[in-house]
Amino acid sequence: MNTSTITRRQFLASAGAAVALTALPTQAETQASLPSVIHTVFFWLKDPTSQSDKEQLIAGLKELAAIPQVKSLHVGVPASTQERDVIDSSYHVSEMMMFESVEAQNQYQVHPLHVKFVENYAHLWERVVVYDSVTAG
Repeated sequence: MNTSTITRRQFLASAGAAVALTALPTQAETQASLPSVIHTVFFWLKDPTSQSDKEQLIAGLKELAAIPQVKSLHVGVPASTQERDVIDSSYHVSEMMMFESVEAQNQYQVHPLHVKFVENYAHLWERVVVYDSVTAG
């Protein structure tokens, strides 16, 4: 018997695996499909002891997901990760949004829901720091 022959079942399994691999997106395709602008904002509350203020701000931030240009929204608070010199967990609430383009992020800035958010919640924070980044080529 020839040891190099394979069974029909082995052939079908190998062929199926090969077809599945060709269907997977390449890293370049995956990178191209991701939003290209990330807008990260850190908020320091005027009254960090107020759970009500924190909850109001979080609720207001979550409403921003209704803005069409926002492709993804994450609202968070500092994680209880191991303390290290490079970690700044002095903020109280953060949000991270993803946009398809700088133009989309600019449209978000003047969208009525965003303008209303600033008007309604600015009294809760004493400091805001924003980091905007684009996908590196």
